[in-house]
Amino acid sequence: MGYLAKPFEDDEFLMQVHNALSKSRLSREVKRLRNLVQERYGFENILGKSEKMQRVLDQAAQAAATDSVVLLKGESGTGKELIARALHVAGPRREGPFVAVNCAAIPEALLESELFGYEPGAFTGADRSKKGFFALAHRGTLFLDEISEMALTMQAKVLRVLEGMEFYPLGAAKTVKVDVRIIAATNRDLDEEVKKERFRQDLFYRIHVIPIQLPPLRERKEDIPVLARHFLKQYSEKMKRDIEGFSPAALRKLLSHDWPGNVRELETRWKAQ
Repeated sequence: MGYLAKPFEDDEFLMQVHNALSKSRLSREVKRLRNLVQERYGFENILGKSEKMQRVLDQAAQAAATDSVVLLKGESGTGKELIARALHVAGPRREGPFVAVNCAAIPEALLESELFGYEPGAFTGADRSKKGFFALAHRGTLFLDEISEMALTMQAKVLRVLEGMEFYPLGAAKTVKVDVRIIAATNRDLDEEVKKERFRQDLFYRIHVIPIQLPPLRERKEDIPVLARHFLKQYSEKMKRDIEGFSPAALRKLLSHDWPGNVRELETRWKAQ
């Protein structure tokens, strides 16, 4: 908490008031984000009480209030899409659509038409027009998951869209303008990918505006009991089984595991029971 030594200047007083109000607004925004994600997405699935995850939540709260591009970095299974959804529902575009695209799951030959759409006759079998993901996300959020899996030629096309927010659907004679917030995610080290010329440096700068690093589960082991109890409750109710908790030995075993698949692996263990 700040203080002023007498006598003080008006500017000093105003600065202290401004700082206090800023901290108060941030505190309210963090609380609002926590409530939203817990209510809508069960964010306890990826968030615990560890200092590292609290820091992620604080960063997300600040990013949610802006319209800037966010880059979510972290291993598979750390909850990048849930963070992206939380950023959307807590932000100014919450009333718009949230469109998630797994860039690694779409074949390279189809990705352009899926992102930008197409007109009739654009290629064999295109007998009607179809909106792409950019158009579907108009006035909302487009989540480009695993963006590092894009081919370099596709990266160049996406870069052009991010720079002007307009594009040609395949086979179209006119451009389509969109108003979209971009959230990207990757499980790779993009700095290394740029050095190895597998990711465009100009695209990296375009998406690396607000980076948020999600820690792996092995680096926040104090959250494992919280997450395990959550999944235990969730799936025992679903399977109509009365299971109260974990034995000390079971908890020790959970804590000793490295969880290479992170929270997704922990949840999958319960689904497999």
